[in-house]
Amino acid sequence: MTTTADTLPVDRAEALDAFERRDRAYDGRFVVCVTTTQIYCRPSCPARRPRPENVRLAASNLAAEAMGFRPCLRCKPDEAARDSQAVEQAIALIRNAGERLALADLAAAVGYSPDHFSRVFSRTTGMTPAAYGRALRLEKAQEALGSGDVTGAINEAGYGAASRFYEKAKERMGMAPSAWADGGKGVTIRWAVAETSLGPMLAAATDKGVCRLSFDEGEADLRARFPKADLVEGGAGFADLIARVVAAVEQPGAATDIPLDVQGTAFQERIWAELRKIPAGETRTYAQLAAAAGNPKAVRAAGSANGANNVAVLIPCHRVIRSDGSIGGYAYGEAIKRELLKRESGG
Repeated sequence: MTTTADTLPVDRAEALDAFERRDRAYDGRFVVCVTTTQIYCRPSCPARRPRPENVRLAASNLAAEAMGFRPCLRCKPDEAARDSQAVEQAIALIRNAGERLALADLAAAVGYSPDHFSRVFSRTTGMTPAAYGRALRLEKAQEALGSGDVTGAINEAGYGAASRFYEKAKERMGMAPSAWADGGKGVTIRWAVAETSLGPMLAAATDKGVCRLSFDEGEADLRARFPKADLVEGGAGFADLIARVVAAVEQPGAATDIPLDVQGTAFQERIWAELRKIPAGETRTYAQLAAAAGNPKAVRAAGSANGANNVAVLIPCHRVIRSDGSIGGYAYGEAIKRELLKRESGG
């Protein structure tokens, strides 16, 4: 099995594995050429897999066609490339628009029918164009709040009224906007340090869910994160949640229904959502994570979002490794990461 002269955007072994698994996250990143039929396919093509000696890898549709291969009529990789370009163009339009764009106008601008483009956009980014626009506006307002001009930040982000912004912020963030704009002011956070086989673990939660889970931290660390929050230690009502969290550490992947109260940019939250989709016992690379979140080129940003995760284990950032197969870094040390992965794999 050989590659083309063009450099593949992913490791060759990783590309072959993605093709074998029919992984949609790799569509648009490379194509697979079959010498016996002279066609090229998406990695996710549902057709029967060819013999290894009859397969070549190409970095792009153009590279495949330059070698004399034509697009597969079943998976239509030429349409995949067009879809990817259309989504990128639409995202740029949404980002640069001074007002909300109607789906019909957005689809017309990229040459698609509204219904079809909504499906294409959702498949690529994990959300509809309207939801994507709302997330960008909220992200823009959140980042601008640091300037201190709350009203100006809200207006600049495209919200017609402050009440509308706060309504959406509560829906998305769990905490009231003041919690992340002003050090947790007005929010009660219950916390405790529990003993686990991996060492002391700090667990903290608002009435919405767990907002911090970490190893080798205590009240001082929590207060540094939320200096104006009302921190309340333990309590009978907190014991059940602590027990469930400890169980999740001792048996990673066993507890998937523990509520979370996390916050981040739109991209960070997409990355965290993708992390929670990784089955226990499996790993992903940073490139795979970026692709799954709808932005294959944002590998470095995916790494940063992974590192910004405030809730260890429950948002399993330990399941991300480097493209060369090495374990990579972890906020709480390589030993804990290896042990978590070992437990999940049944080792």
